[in-house]
Formats: sequence, C-alpha cells, structure tokens
Amino acid sequence: MPTRHYTGGCQCGAVRYEVDVDLDRTITCNCSRCQKLGALLTFAPASAFTLVSGEGATTDYQFNKKTIHHLFCATCGIESFARGAMPDGTAMVAINARCLDGVDPTALSPQAVDGRSF
Repeated sequence: MPTRHYTGGCQCGAVRYEVDVDLDRTITCNCSRCQKLGALLTFAPASAFTLVSGEGATTDYQFNKKTIHHLFCATCGIESFARGAMPDGTAMVAINARCLDGVDPTALSPQAVDGRSF
C-alpha cells in the first residue's frame, strides 16, 4: 500500500487531522503505554501532517525519556496521534491507524516492536 492521504481524529471530533502515510508500515508496541493503549501505529514526517482542529483541545502526556508528546483529546480521552522526532532529529508524527477514517484495522498487518527494550 503506497502513501495515501487520510483524515482522522478522536472519538468526539474535537481533534481532526489530515496525513499522508503508508499503512503497510504499521506496528504494535509492547512498551508500558502502547500495550495498554492498543494502538496500531504508523509514522509520518511532520510535514505530511496537518492538524485541522483541536490545537487547544489536546492534553500532553510524556513518560520515560520524555521524547514523545502523547497528545490526547481532553474531552473524550482518545490519543489519535503523538509528536516526536526520528533518531536523526527529523520531526515526525505517530499516527494511531485505528483513528483514521475508513480504515479497517483488521486489514492491516502490523509488525511487533519490542518497545520495552528501548
């Protein structure tokens, strides 16, 4: 599946975004946050992500090395995306593929990542 344009956001609609991303590169992670969240993650350069609404509607949570900004809707509690940087310092956005409009998460084939070891 090549990079495609998607819309997505939280459950209540306060947070909405557009992103160009490749869903062939989804992952599951077993770190203390992702395992409990149950997210199917994929990553996009920050330049491929546009927050359409909800800038003031998110709450930021950071843990461990505090390098990823886990942003979740302050109203419904859904974390549809997070902001961080790639190892080379390039700004990126982690997208919860479960929060993309029209995407069937059961059709994806995520790769397991051992986030506990990082």
